[in-house]
Amino acid sequence: MSTAPVAPTGSTGPAVVLVGPMGVGKSTVGALLAERLGRPYRDTDDDIVAEQGRAIADIFVDAGEAAFRALEKRAVAAALAAHTGVLALGGGAVLDADTRALLAGHRVVYLSMDAEEAARRTGLNAARPLLAINPRKRWRELMEARRHLYEEVATAVVATDGRTPEEVARAVFDALEWKEA
Repeated sequence: MSTAPVAPTGSTGPAVVLVGPMGVGKSTVGALLAERLGRPYRDTDDDIVAEQGRAIADIFVDAGEAAFRALEKRAVAAALAAHTGVLALGGGAVLDADTRALLAGHRVVYLSMDAEEAARRTGLNAARPLLAINPRKRWRELMEARRHLYEEVATAVVATDGRTPEEVARAVFDALEWKEA
């Protein structure tokens, strides 16, 4: 007899959408959730990179943040309409009001972490275009600007501080009240 977790069925769109700041572990946790659910995993940042044929940092440098955000908005809308598995959004996707409106009615989990955890995980020196200058200060500023937006779209909030990806995945299941089969 299977003991695989079962997400509710019958709804359209992704089983769950993960939002949160860069470096919080959306990709790692999303892949774990998808594996446990037996559903596909998709990351809108990966969609953009595949479509554009270049890294997100290069898009920021070559075309600017506004151009990237337009690509991101389109990628999120397409994924929400077509994907039925686990979906991870880029850290700034929630900045767009239309994107936030599209997230209404979906199971959205905000993966949160504090600045100390961000520094530990990423060193805040990774190739992230928005953190190029004074990364700790910039990360705090980004979170001050975005935290309320993550909370606005979330049906559940899961803290990732001090947890392994497996522990975070389990906490997501618990927060969504998904049951074992």
